[in-house]
Amino acid sequence: MSECNLQDNLRHITNGRHLTADEASGTMRSLIDGLATPAQIGALLIALRMKGETVTEVASFAREMRLRLVPVTPKRRPLLDTCGTGGSACRVFNVSTAAAFIVAETGVGVAKHGNRAVSGVCGSADVLEALGVRIDLAPEHCANCIDVLGIGFLFAPAHHPALRYVSGPRRELGVRTVFNLLGPLSNPAGATLHVMGVYDGELCPLAAGALRELGSDRAVVVHGEIGMGEISTIGPTRISELRDRSISHYVLTPADLGLHGPEPALMDIAPAPTAAANADLLRNVLGGHDSDWRARSRRNLIAVNVAAALRVAGITEDWPAGVEHAQDLLSSGCGLQVLDRLAAFTQDTSTSRNPQTTSTHAKQPK
Repeated sequence: MSECNLQDNLRHITNGRHLTADEASGTMRSLIDGLATPAQIGALLIALRMKGETVTEVASFAREMRLRLVPVTPKRRPLLDTCGTGGSACRVFNVSTAAAFIVAETGVGVAKHGNRAVSGVCGSADVLEALGVRIDLAPEHCANCIDVLGIGFLFAPAHHPALRYVSGPRRELGVRTVFNLLGPLSNPAGATLHVMGVYDGELCPLAAGALRELGSDRAVVVHGEIGMGEISTIGPTRISELRDRSISHYVLTPADLGLHGPEPALMDIAPAPTAAANADLLRNVLGGHDSDWRARSRRNLIAVNVAAALRVAGITEDWPAGVEHAQDLLSSGCGLQVLDRLAAFTQDTSTSRNPQTTSTHAKQPK
């Protein structure tokens, strides 16, 4: 796309006109090929946010990102991702990362896409490093983790080098833009099952629609109405669910999920102040320890989000039954075992180099 066409599209957006699929694709190519100036990138991102992005625009942007990423190609299919947008007003500990370890124990292949913290305390990459997991593996080693262990971590900056031109303007803007959505929509391993938390409830239908346009099989897009990018155990949660090419929208309360009694306080599920402290927190909760109310509150928050993954994977359909199953898994300590296997496997460079490595611990895909 020429600079003139990019300027035309900027004028369209600032005038409130939505881009066509071809216009959106060309615009994204300009950004990731380095054909747009920093001023144009910043203007485009702010204009899009003010206009409001459409499903067509977001899906077209994501398709272009997918064409330029460094892929991971495991044999195991289908794959599930628990990556969210981040940027939520209500900060909680690394729920989606903890949920990924629990889900992997069920035999569902997990390709956990993630990054370091930008505005929060501790992103998935930060806490996994503190837990002893190597996040700098080559794509073939990431694929090997998924095939052998049933779970692998895909460190976003290693798989999206085309975004180097937009990273600076994004940092300087300091506001959430369409790129917060595009990361979870661009899984390097081609995951087709998603549990995706978003920072704004208005984005639930948009993200679910984009996932449908991009060919995902099933997805649950969630926003806790207290400002949480997770299914919440405090107040209601907005849900947009993709299934059989149809999208349904509904609200779940803690009681709908089978949770009764007093709701936790925000401090009970808040992140710890450092990556190391968050790692200790995750090890404690994944190990099935249930020593006090705060630990139980964290386990319940993980359980309701694991229930969403079990639903997406077709393991359980009923929400309370899914939460109960997730709580049983948490009590068994299996999540900590999966974590320890991943840490050991990624640190063992001899097995990481050999894509044919097998493990007696690995569960076979269903």
